[in-house]
Amino acid sequence: MLCPREANNVTSDLIELGKMLHKTSGLMMDTDKTYLVESRLAPVLRRTGLADISALLKTIKSGCDPALKQDVIDSMMTNETFFFRDRAPFDNFRDVFLPNLMEARKDERRLRIWCAGASTGQEPYSLTMILDEEMRKLAGWHVEILATDLSSTAIARARQGCYTQFEVQRGLPISFLLRYFVNEGEKWRINEYLRTKVQFEEFNLLSDFGHYGQFDVIFCRNVLIYFDLETKKDVLRRLGNALAKDGILVTGSAETVVGLSDTLIPHPTLRLASIHRPCTAVKMPIFAAPTRRLQ
Repeated sequence: MLCPREANNVTSDLIELGKMLHKTSGLMMDTDKTYLVESRLAPVLRRTGLADISALLKTIKSGCDPALKQDVIDSMMTNETFFFRDRAPFDNFRDVFLPNLMEARKDERRLRIWCAGASTGQEPYSLTMILDEEMRKLAGWHVEILATDLSSTAIARARQGCYTQFEVQRGLPISFLLRYFVNEGEKWRINEYLRTKVQFEEFNLLSDFGHYGQFDVIFCRNVLIYFDLETKKDVLRRLGNALAKDGILVTGSAETVVGLSDTLIPHPTLRLASIHRPCTAVKMPIFAAPTRRLQ
């Protein structure tokens, strides 16, 4: 059991670590869950030979190991994801968003999609599979998919497109597994054709993303829940600026734009989707509900 002075030192270290994480990544860390923080940082401490969080912070501040801060951020992030997670956003993308956007973009024949907080890649790869299924309708179209994440480790895995048996069993239809993946022993790798369809980049949503231009669809799911109120408002404001005036923002099941954005409102008929407020948007169609589900 820690003596009072040691306990105070640990608390002080956790508070300092929490401030560093928030400033660097926007992530909110629960400093009361000492065991969770220590368990997540244990591999970093073992790999670097550092004794504790205090020594870790001193090394980061010294600047002698530039990659260490990113290692800490990677360790503290929650990279929970799986193929076609929550189903409804992907059904909506295939049955609602895509047909309406194709009608609206029939002259320019160009679509831009951004998966912000893409983790290890299951979300953007799920979208590429849907797009490939609609390939005949999209003949002659230029479709871009940008997938970004703060975690360099997650992005490296996403680029590889290699998943365990457990990961491909979570949400992935067996027909898609057989069609789009190659078995490599105990793992499955998504085929090269689909891997080339996604542009993966390490990127921090706290940074300016104006250089990316505008997107027709933005998936930013289960990311905002890790930010404080002001960070949520800031990120949503900038996501709204990056969204085409008739575009769609898709968020997570526990996330909302209500009370957080002056430019975005919930979609009138579809859950987990947001659009620009009528005063800033072109006239939006009232989309019907999806007519079919992934099999």
